[in-house]
Amino acid sequence: MKKFLLAALCVTSAIYAGPFITWNGADDDAPDQIQTGLDNGTGTSGFWFTYTDYVDGGQSIVHWDIDINPEPPFTLEPIIYECKGICGTARLSKGTSAYNPFVGLGFNVAGEISEKDRTLATGDASTWGGLCVTYTSDTDIALELGLGEKIDSTMNYANPAVTLPASQTDKRVVVSWSDFKQPSSYDGAVKFDGEAAAKQLAMVRFKIQAEDGDYRFNICAVGPKDGTCPEKCGIPTPPNDIKIARGVSTVNAILDGRALGFTGIKSTATVEVINSLGQVVMKGAINNATSNAATLNLAALDAGIYMVRVNGKNVNFAKKIVLR
Repeated sequence: MKKFLLAALCVTSAIYAGPFITWNGADDDAPDQIQTGLDNGTGTSGFWFTYTDYVDGGQSIVHWDIDINPEPPFTLEPIIYECKGICGTARLSKGTSAYNPFVGLGFNVAGEISEKDRTLATGDASTWGGLCVTYTSDTDIALELGLGEKIDSTMNYANPAVTLPASQTDKRVVVSWSDFKQPSSYDGAVKFDGEAAAKQLAMVRFKIQAEDGDYRFNICAVGPKDGTCPEKCGIPTPPNDIKIARGVSTVNAILDGRALGFTGIKSTATVEVINSLGQVVMKGAINNATSNAATLNLAALDAGIYMVRVNGKNVNFAKKIVLR
């Protein structure tokens, strides 16, 4: 199979270190970036992306449930807020492709090599033990382990994978790295089982491939094997589980009328205010905001729902606010 078209959804500046934090679309202020714990220092790890069969001659697309702004910075947060996950319809159309049509979602594990080299870095995800996923889908989903374009193409994209069976009701699946296998039909020389792939993992992909037609899906949660993926979609992570995984954070954003104040930030950080179309409508800097000392004036913004993102050294914070 030829190289698929990869559409990166968002790139900002943040650095994550530590464990893979289960991403749950039902959590308050769930971002469109997963904290993999394996960022390479560029701050570009964990962002969701989409891909299609376009370069293979296919005509498949992902139709989102709500309109999103296609221009940078492209963000899925409005969809996550609406669906408590990443939901849409895979509109599969084979076109002139020699394969069954497909679309997919995924997230990168370690980030890009650098600002000038957009090649994906790899990370050792062995300690994750595997993956947990909560989802719904009208058809089977192939949960694939991507090793980077060079290796993936060398083995003709016969990546280690497990099948998430079709389920129109909420379903939670937990798999070990040892469960991931290359397709039984693959007879190439480049062999990878799941445990070997986990040691040099570039991305995790959710591939929806079937006959022509429309297939609904919702990826509600994904995390390590022992993560906190809920039994059903729409169930937030219990507060105690969040504290165990992330540690108690003192960072907060407090809205008082049209003044947005910050607490618990012990270094310099950047704050962005993003509207429902994914557009950054305001940006500023925060310096040592330990006790609501720094504020951002939002008087110029229209009433509506916004996301506030704060990124800096040892700081990664997102919160939904409502301006009236």
